[in-house]
Amino acid sequence: MSALDRFFQLKARGTSVQTEVLAGATTFLTMAYIVLVNPAILGQAGMPVQAVAAATCLAAGVGCILMGLAANYPIALAPGMGLNAYFTFTVVKTMGIPWQTALGLVFISGVLFLALTAAGIRQMIVGAIPRSLFSAIAAGIGLFIAFIGLKDAGLVAANPGTTVGLGDLHAPTALLALIGLAIIAVLQAWKVKGAMLIGIVATAILGWTLHLASWAPQPYSTAQMTATAFALDIPGALGIGGKGFGSALIEILFVFLFVDLFDNVGTLVAVSKRAGLMQPDGTIPRLNRILFADATATVVGSLAGTSTVVSYIESAAGVSAGGRTGLTAVVTGVLFLATLAVAPWAQAIPAAATAPALILVGGMMMAPLAEIDWADPVVAVPAFLTLIAIPLTFSIANGLTFGIVAYALLKLVTRRATRADWLLYGLAALFVVRFAYMAQG
Repeated sequence: MSALDRFFQLKARGTSVQTEVLAGATTFLTMAYIVLVNPAILGQAGMPVQAVAAATCLAAGVGCILMGLAANYPIALAPGMGLNAYFTFTVVKTMGIPWQTALGLVFISGVLFLALTAAGIRQMIVGAIPRSLFSAIAAGIGLFIAFIGLKDAGLVAANPGTTVGLGDLHAPTALLALIGLAIIAVLQAWKVKGAMLIGIVATAILGWTLHLASWAPQPYSTAQMTATAFALDIPGALGIGGKGFGSALIEILFVFLFVDLFDNVGTLVAVSKRAGLMQPDGTIPRLNRILFADATATVVGSLAGTSTVVSYIESAAGVSAGGRTGLTAVVTGVLFLATLAVAPWAQAIPAAATAPALILVGGMMMAPLAEIDWADPVVAVPAFLTLIAIPLTFSIANGLTFGIVAYALLKLVTRRATRADWLLYGLAALFVVRFAYMAQG
């Protein structure tokens, strides 16, 4: 106990081993749904579901433990919602890039993020982007995720006259998804710990019982569990081998890097404030160590076979339970590694059971919109364009482009631009070139 106290500074932060263990378990329960939801999303990219489930557990476990030991912060890591959807629906299904190449891009983005952190360039990039766009990007990704959930549930469907319309609510998938939506929403209203995970499992069981979903148990092997391990195609991600993806690879890398960066900054600020770990001047202690842990976890995740690993806002649940040190994150990581034993069963969960979780996670991501000054057009217009473009164009990159270009333009015409905004205008210029290139294509 004394060794743990010295290493994690338990007494100095006003906590104990028992409190940290409880906090770690609380964080795990609130985010364990990712073990079921991430394979469901990446499985649509053609990736083996069992292997993705195992990779999810491994990446989350390693990331959380590394965060706890290296940075001594109560922040948990796992494959990020939004980036997994971008990986599947934009990179693989829309751009036609093989999932192996996409994993290679995740690996490269992790390595680049490590280099950017070591060089201090991260601080420059963060400083160049207005905080209002951070909020709009987070909410836009939430709408993106929710729309995917509604589509997977069959609650919305393609409509020639209106682009999208109401799906067939009499279909078994839609009925089961509506039941699941009600179960999770009620559990959340009752503030039940692990409401999302309990709701997914309960909906799946109900679906099997009422014959609204089918599942035939299948044997599994180590080979199936490791089918995505080291399957990444790094040469393809670098454009070597004449596969012809060209500038699309640069765009994907840009999105992986920037969304990961924004997601982490927002989560770190929110959790640090709640835990009382932020300095009076607004800085976060050991920030570089935190970002190194995140980037390393992304590299590990890509090698195991999953999309970008990010900090989870659900860490706030553990902080609310008293977590103040890295021991909280270590406990969460150990529980994720223990979950490897049940990873093969992820394929048994029907889409109708995970779709409600996507919808409600998307809803939870709307909270940052309250931080935007909607009365100021220079702030509101770029934020709105970012918010609406992400789900309607099915692309986080397009949302970033609209938001940054609009913000730079409005600052310029209102004479609010300063020399300190040079990097913002450099990014805006790159985005304009991107749009021009897309128009020619």
